[in-house]
Amino acid sequence: MVLQPFTLADVPVLQDLQPEGWDNLTPIFNYYLRSDFCYPLKIVIDNKVIGTGVSIIHDDVAWLAHIIVHKDHRNKGVGQQITQHLINSIPTHCKTIYLIATDMGEPVYKKLGFIAEADYAFLNKGSFGTFTSSDNVTPFEAKHEAEILAIDKAASGENRAMHFSGHLQDSFVYVVNDKVEGYYLPAFGNGLIVAINPTAGIEMMKLRSKKSDTFILPKDNKAAVDCLVKNNYNLFRIAKRMRLGAEIPWQPKNIYNRVSGQIG
Repeated sequence: MVLQPFTLADVPVLQDLQPEGWDNLTPIFNYYLRSDFCYPLKIVIDNKVIGTGVSIIHDDVAWLAHIIVHKDHRNKGVGQQITQHLINSIPTHCKTIYLIATDMGEPVYKKLGFIAEADYAFLNKGSFGTFTSSDNVTPFEAKHEAEILAIDKAASGENRAMHFSGHLQDSFVYVVNDKVEGYYLPAFGNGLIVAINPTAGIEMMKLRSKKSDTFILPKDNKAAVDCLVKNNYNLFRIAKRMRLGAEIPWQPKNIYNRVSGQIG
């Protein structure tokens, strides 16, 4: 059993590793391979890739992602070995490591010291019905960038600015008296929505509902969850946000749709 860097030549093996119900892995691994802050690895037995894992570094915070084991090699400690190797590879200046746990992975992560910090609610198949977009919703302009990044850092507790490049030009903001109160990035992961109040957040959710009827957001954002339930969205899954290391202040009530399971 050997751990090695995951390379472009390994991308075709993702088809065999793809867990049922997950989005296509190829685009996100291509993104990892192009990024200088993502470190994908593979685990090999008899020259065959039987697992993957990724570490993602945001200044003093790290995320672990796509810890996947081929179905023929599960329940043999492979997932724990991958996770421990990823933990050991994290730079010492990172004081906190996050991940989003599936039901299958949660017991493994608990054994390694991770604690459950929050729940993410998955809701779908509802409808906001016919609505008119608020006059406060406007396309992104360059002058909005600094405010967007500040709102995101306050909500996530992390510096995620490196991810925003290339996604802002197609985004939308909710502006009151020339102040940005929320934003929606349609092309960033699952369509990130962050807002400083429910009025802005829910207007952005309505806009996003034209593109997707599935929302994934912290269960602690009661205003957003209640709004979705009121509009006949169904809760179909809960996932755990887990942490190893120092607690970092964040504002889950300001997140109206997460970017992805890889970076919160």
